[in-house]
Amino acid sequence: MHLTGASILLLFIVLLASVIQLLLHLTRAGRILHERIPDRPRRRLFLAAVTFFITFLGVRLLVWGIVHHIGPFGWVMMGGKHIHHLVWGILLLLAVGYADMAEIGTGSSPGSLFLSRLIAICFGMGAALTLDEFALWLNLSADAYWTREGRESIDAVVLFGALLAIGAWGAPLFSKPRQKAATTKLD
Repeated sequence: MHLTGASILLLFIVLLASVIQLLLHLTRAGRILHERIPDRPRRRLFLAAVTFFITFLGVRLLVWGIVHHIGPFGWVMMGGKHIHHLVWGILLLLAVGYADMAEIGTGSSPGSLFLSRLIAICFGMGAALTLDEFALWLNLSADAYWTREGRESIDAVVLFGALLAIGAWGAPLFSKPRQKAATTKLD
């Protein structure tokens, strides 16, 4: 069975989102995250930052594999045209923006918290897919990806990733867990 580039990208997005959600709920790392980082907006920024960097690395490796004919990977083609991954990133960012405008995931129920985190994860992925090809949309040249101009994409990823990381990690990650106030019985 030959997997198309679109299938691989969709599979990557679904797997990454699922793994991160499972890690948040089933591991010690998830408990530490819940203890040290307040839920909104810092935890969402943290999830967006982590998925941003993982997606960027994954997409760079995928493109490298395609260019060097490693694995079953291939370009996403529709009607004879190569669909760049920034298109999928823009679509994800549009979906996340719509979800935010519709106030999806803003409640406090478990389902709403799940959607809130999923939206943050999709934002990180969409931003990485889009900014990875920043040099392409800045120079309007498909050849810019692995050339000197391609460095502009790396610069954009580092700057935006740093912004996400500063907003998410800052002081809360390195501070002691918040202590709950002790309650005493007054007789």
